[in-house]
Amino acid sequence: MLLRLTTATIAAATTAGVSVFTITVSRQFSNTSILPKPFSNIPWRHRSKAIQEAQTALIDYLHTTRSMPFVYAENIATSSPNSLGKIVSKIPFSPSTFSKSFQRFLRYHPVNELDLFLESIGLNVDENGNPLFCMLAKNFFLSDCKQFDSACALAGIGFPWCKLGLLCREECLILDFDKCVLKRRFNEIKDAYGLSSVNVIGICLVWPRVLSGEMDDLLKDMKIAFVDYGLAGSVEDTVDAMLEVCNKLRLIYDLGCEFGKVGELIGKSKRVLVDYSEEALVRKIEYFCKLNVRKDEIVLFLLSRSEIFGFDMEKRVISVKGFLEHFGLRGKDLTSLEQKYPHVFGRNKITNLPNVMRSLDLGVWFFEKMKNGDHSLFSTYTLRHSKEGLDKIYENNLIKIQAKRTHFHSMVKLDFLHRVGFGENKFAVKAFVRLNSSGSQLQQRFDYLLSCGIGYSSLCAMVKHANILNQQEPVLKQKLDFLCIDMRSSFKYLDIFPGYLCYDLEKRIKPRYEIHKWLVEEGFCKIKYSIATIVATSEKKFNARISRICSGKVPRELANQKLQAICLGNLVP
Repeated sequence: MLLRLTTATIAAATTAGVSVFTITVSRQFSNTSILPKPFSNIPWRHRSKAIQEAQTALIDYLHTTRSMPFVYAENIATSSPNSLGKIVSKIPFSPSTFSKSFQRFLRYHPVNELDLFLESIGLNVDENGNPLFCMLAKNFFLSDCKQFDSACALAGIGFPWCKLGLLCREECLILDFDKCVLKRRFNEIKDAYGLSSVNVIGICLVWPRVLSGEMDDLLKDMKIAFVDYGLAGSVEDTVDAMLEVCNKLRLIYDLGCEFGKVGELIGKSKRVLVDYSEEALVRKIEYFCKLNVRKDEIVLFLLSRSEIFGFDMEKRVISVKGFLEHFGLRGKDLTSLEQKYPHVFGRNKITNLPNVMRSLDLGVWFFEKMKNGDHSLFSTYTLRHSKEGLDKIYENNLIKIQAKRTHFHSMVKLDFLHRVGFGENKFAVKAFVRLNSSGSQLQQRFDYLLSCGIGYSSLCAMVKHANILNQQEPVLKQKLDFLCIDMRSSFKYLDIFPGYLCYDLEKRIKPRYEIHKWLVEEGFCKIKYSIATIVATSEKKFNARISRICSGKVPRELANQKLQAICLGNLVP
């Protein structure tokens, strides 16, 4: 039976579970980019020599004066430039006397060894939010710090000193455990699962809770993959190589794959984990995530279809109609799509394909085709001839756009339309003319409307008809809230009347709706007009309708009083 640690800290970490995944390649646990450059008080021509002298003096101080083992003194002194720089900044610099001055300073001014230690293991000493800092806040010397003893023990096992900070994330304070307990747990994992020291070190650096006696299901997966399927033999026997593979594996689990369920699949996917970088894996996952299917299904699909990593998903040009035909969509189904979504057809880049499929409401269909064995069609598709999918109207307007002085800004807007699913066609040109914001603003507003709950294909169709993306998010929010709350309608009505979002809320939508609502509630108007009829009717026709409804039914004073109250003025003669 493996050793299990039961502390309040570990219980909290266990109940917290796995954090929500955000696709990111960088997992730096120490961010020093915002810190001032160390040793900035020393002229650059003397800086290199001064740093060496300062490090040598600090090593001697920690080893001789503080009785610290030399290897750890060296690790701390050479891996904490910011903390060392702060100490150096306290003494005047002189090239001829710096070495002796710094040695004398250390002799009479004890330094904050804690900051040096924390930075050397990869933690940012300015991040006070780390729970380890709170526990160590009262300690100044490492001789009083049991966490330092634990770090030394782990380094003796083989953990890289500069990466020990990775064990202090996820509220799992591994360094707070006794060094003997940590050594015993480490050896138990090796013996129980048949993993090598390098394997266990890499796993622990990515999942620190493994050392606390948790995550046995993960270790079962690791045994199947690394031992039973020989993944360990395909990975270079170094901590860095193992850490790289484990970071890829964490990506897989963070996307929804269950611990203890995917060991066999991981073992069979050695090529993906060894041959392709984490960045390549992220790019492929992000690509298929745009289809709006479950992330865990995407990961399982990619692991089982490793050849997809060799497909070109960026440079190729496709004809949307030809691509759909290549995947078996023909006849009435294809004709129906052309009639319903004409703005999607034409040419586009294959990098935009996921959004093209979502614009056609075919995201799930396309993914199922790929998952069920048609993924090879992806690589075999080519344009049938040089003019397939070309639109003359688009080509002519593209020449005009490129000839303008503002062509760069214009092309960014046009690229946005293609990116969200518009093909190279006349509808893209018409929509382009209506847009008067930057590409980033357009994308931000498009994403906002999606987050509100508007369907992807519906939103693309709305962009085709109306210039809704020229408005800022707060304005759009107010109009959507009024539509759903005050008018008691839904986003589906925008499929019928996308122009609703283009009208002024305070000057047109609200007052017109309020007067119609009042007339209906008071019984003066028997017809309940649609939102489109209320809002889109011209001012002249709207005034005539109100006057006609009120004439002979509503007392003149009452009508004009109500109209003035909602800022419409006197409409009843």
